[in-house]
Amino acid sequence: MVEAYMLIQTEVGRAEVVAKQLATLPGVRSAEYVTGPYDVVVRVEAGTLEDLRVMVAPSVAGVAGITRTLTCPIAAAARP
Repeated sequence: MVEAYMLIQTEVGRAEVVAKQLATLPGVRSAEYVTGPYDVVVRVEAGTLEDLRVMVAPSVAGVAGITRTLTCPIAAAARP
């Protein structure tokens, strides 16, 4: 299983609506609207990096109101 964070910029005033729409998509584990340089942070998962690139990321980027995305695959989970 491959996981990634997607950092998303939205049209002004659309972050909450976009986050709610993203939360319903296949492969999306969580979607939160935040403050700062990005408006929404999404955690996504797929079976392979290729599946993430070909299926999950485009479905996220296709949501109305999104102006830019940055996908950051998780290299390794931190262990306490």
